[in-house]
Amino acid sequence: MADRVGGLLRIVIADDSYLVREGTRRLLEDSGQVEVLAGVDTASALQDAVARLLPDVVITDIRMPPTHTVEGIEAAHSIRAAHPRIGVVVLSQYSDADYAVRLFADGTDGLGYLLKSSVGDLDDVLHALREVAAGRSVVDPGVVERLVEHQVARATSPLSALAPREREVLREMAEGRTNAAIAQTLHLSESTIEKHVSAIFTKLALSEEPSVSRRVAAVLSYLRDSAR
Repeated sequence: MADRVGGLLRIVIADDSYLVREGTRRLLEDSGQVEVLAGVDTASALQDAVARLLPDVVITDIRMPPTHTVEGIEAAHSIRAAHPRIGVVVLSQYSDADYAVRLFADGTDGLGYLLKSSVGDLDDVLHALREVAAGRSVVDPGVVERLVEHQVARATSPLSALAPREREVLREMAEGRTNAAIAQTLHLSESTIEKHVSAIFTKLALSEEPSVSRRVAAVLSYLRDSAR
């Protein structure tokens, strides 16, 4: 990977809307924490830019020319396969869980899924960029909320057996947070969070993994399979 300049996160932005690309560029560069290397409008141009510039992170729209379907997700998979050290954040206006599940189908390391409505929150976007650059994963809270609420509503879902506090912890887990971070967010001790996590995995018949990314993958996989 190319050396960072001044410790800045080096990124490439892909979106077929010039206004969105430039708006995102201005937002991120004004933070003083990001250097935007290029802005492109197609998936093929994104692949070329990544090969030439070797950024730390790519931000890509989920839909781009030529088909305006899931070019962003396909590009994310291709980039991660060819350049495992480059993180990818996919932006979408759709909170449909199917898109998130498709993005994380083959693994979650270095991948993020954010709703475009979240882009205005600079801290959230910078957090997502740093997480995927470090090889971790991020899922937009809005998507997680819909996934969990949908499953809790089903009487046959094992999620219906979770206590309210356990559902809160599950949402935080699915956003990629560690036990320590969850404890801080929910104002509980880390040992209490560990007990909740253990109960969650027991009730959902999921084995706890030390990797946060694997925990996210397990939760998403479970929600996908039980929604069928």
